[in-house]
Amino acid sequence: MNRFDAILLIAFGGPENPDEIRPFLQRVTEGRGIPPARLEEVAHHYERIGGRSPLNELTRRQAHGLRERLRRDGRATPVYLGMRNWRPFLDETLEALAADGRRRVRGIVLSAFQTEASWGRYIDSVEAAREALGERAPVVEYAGPWAGHPLFIGAVAGRVAATLEGLPPASRGAPLVFTAHSIPRSMADASPYAQQFADASRRVAEAVGSTRWELAYQSRSGRPGDPWLEPDVCAVIEELARAGENAVVVVPIGFVCDHVEVLYDLDVESRRRALDLGMEYHRAPAVNDHPLFIDMLAELA
Repeated sequence: MNRFDAILLIAFGGPENPDEIRPFLQRVTEGRGIPPARLEEVAHHYERIGGRSPLNELTRRQAHGLRERLRRDGRATPVYLGMRNWRPFLDETLEALAADGRRRVRGIVLSAFQTEASWGRYIDSVEAAREALGERAPVVEYAGPWAGHPLFIGAVAGRVAATLEGLPPASRGAPLVFTAHSIPRSMADASPYAQQFADASRRVAEAVGSTRWELAYQSRSGRPGDPWLEPDVCAVIEELARAGENAVVVVPIGFVCDHVEVLYDLDVESRRRALDLGMEYHRAPAVNDHPLFIDMLAELA
């Protein structure tokens, strides 16, 4: 018998059309004192990638894949999707779970590496929604950390291997640069984030037979004077160019979907830096709905 009568996938959320971009950014940055000029700059990033984020669509594909995988296993457990920063908001999804009579829910945070921003705030949002529902609220039990799960490692390695196979033979030995979202050092010191990032990247490199790989951070925000995790991905690309490398393969292991931090920060900004330095630039896709990632979600469920 299933322990849970529903699965809840917990994700960040993103705007799905141009009219939603600025309201979404205002919600994400509320109370953080981000200057309006910076928000407008980020809004243009979304406009450059088509006026929307593919995160919601990709997360819906992950949810659909999980439903189908559970159905094939004879476990027709319903899968719900809740977003912290956009529709369907987590409080809306918890209301739907309660209305549907779901009493024991398996929560899965769709973020590989753990820190207060990537896990703690998501769980806090779920718990706030449960508190608002009172006695109607289902119990939510959260799946544990999965950054080192063999199926996640296999999914990332599969994306990297397919990318390398598509390169000219002379470029297949290019160094790999694994990236994750930078976070404040104070936050990193209080979490396993950086260690999980390093361990998962090492295991993927081993899986694809690469001994030439680097770690880099990307997409930092906040006040310029505050210490955040480094090195920045562009700085790593510059160092590789100085070392005589002619090509680089970037692996966004810290992101489970190809969204704005990947499609703009990597595919536009980092690519431009590499090309300016005379390097070939290649990027592996995020896991998205890779079959092994879906298998991992089914195991967590």
